[in-house]
Amino acid sequence: MPQPSETALVADEDARQLRLTLAPDIAARYPDCRTAAIVVLGLRNSEPWQETEDALSLFESEVRDGKRELPDESAPRISAWHELLRSFGTNPRRMRPSVDALSRRLVKSGRLPRISPLVDTCNLVSLRYTLPTGGYDLSGITHGFALRYAGPGDVHIPLGKPEEREHPQPGEVIYADGHNVLTRHWNHRDADNTKVTPDTRSAVLLLEGIAPAIPPEVLSKAQQELANLVAPHADSVALYDFDPATDVEISWAPGN
Repeated sequence: MPQPSETALVADEDARQLRLTLAPDIAARYPDCRTAAIVVLGLRNSEPWQETEDALSLFESEVRDGKRELPDESAPRISAWHELLRSFGTNPRRMRPSVDALSRRLVKSGRLPRISPLVDTCNLVSLRYTLPTGGYDLSGITHGFALRYAGPGDVHIPLGKPEEREHPQPGEVIYADGHNVLTRHWNHRDADNTKVTPDTRSAVLLLEGIAPAIPPEVLSKAQQELANLVAPHADSVALYDFDPATDVEISWAPGN
């Protein structure tokens, strides 16, 4: 499997390059954390994805009928994220990691809202493996994806609140595109300006695991399953990993 890079999206006359960055201080402090990525081009996100709908509906019915029990915050795959958020000053019961919030929502309501086929597919895989999964529209990315500490000048436009501007506290762990904050509190809240919509044609999907709760082989299995579910609805799907020791650029034509 190709291994990714160290930062950014830059444009030139012929192509765009995506670089994935894991800041050295984050890698050193959190050596058990891994981020897997999927680059999707030529996405058809406005057509029905019946396999996803059938699988998600079945999953929901199993939860409602008591045939499937979702882990709570005491389970290792959730508690590991709570401990992680506490380590840099975030209260995980106020700013819940995405997979915890998703599971709680399903337990409470018995059904998840349908956002778009790609987002729904990410939610399905997130629930199946109990790991955070999210998607970003590449048309809203200027510089690239970096997992790093927040700093001066960073701005976040919270999902569903396009008129608001937030400024993360120094020391908060974020995914960022330059000073554009893509996700706050590691994976608590996505940004409105890079959200996936039915019109999205190119996207990056991120999956995250903390060993030993999520061993690397489980994260890779989830990554491959998500890629397999998306592939029939896209022109191309490629798998990568964040790696501080490797620099890989991913290029694509501007029309994708």
